[in-house]
Amino acid sequence: MTAPAEPSAVSADTAPAPKRRDYAQFIVCAVMAVVGVFLIVDALSLSEGFAKVDPVGPRLFPLVIGGGLLVFAVVLAVAILRGSTGEADSGEDVDPESPGDWKTVGLLVGLFVVTIALVDFLGWAIIGTVLFAGAATILGSRHWVRNIAIGAVLGFGSFYAFYVGLGIPLPAGILDGIL
Repeated sequence: MTAPAEPSAVSADTAPAPKRRDYAQFIVCAVMAVVGVFLIVDALSLSEGFAKVDPVGPRLFPLVIGGGLLVFAVVLAVAILRGSTGEADSGEDVDPESPGDWKTVGLLVGLFVVTIALVDFLGWAIIGTVLFAGAATILGSRHWVRNIAIGAVLGFGSFYAFYVGLGIPLPAGILDGIL
């Protein structure tokens, strides 16, 4: 009989690095939990007579989504505590070492704020055109006429899709009576 092989000594160079816990992910858990609680509380405040022809009622989907968010917040928190981390970006066009483009992010946030502030006054068709064309321009498209044309198709098209197709009136704004 042969003697069992001795375990080979692991050098310091080949030892696996200890896993780091990414505690910043707890912010994601907290946001998920807050949104889940908000959805559940808001769903429970809906009146039953809200939709008389709906067999499941208006509470079902917000309760399911809110409960799912709470469950996944707990699952993510447990995974973080166990040391589970996501894989680093390894795409060929992604440089994980480069800083974020905060100018673009700031411009997009500003565009969303302008959209929210002016949607009632200008109406969805106009502000939707500005939103879609502006976002395309901010993200790098320099074909301004094409951006506006595609933005107009999307803005006016979504206005009529909601109004005619779904029966949901979006704000017409200054075009009230024309659209």
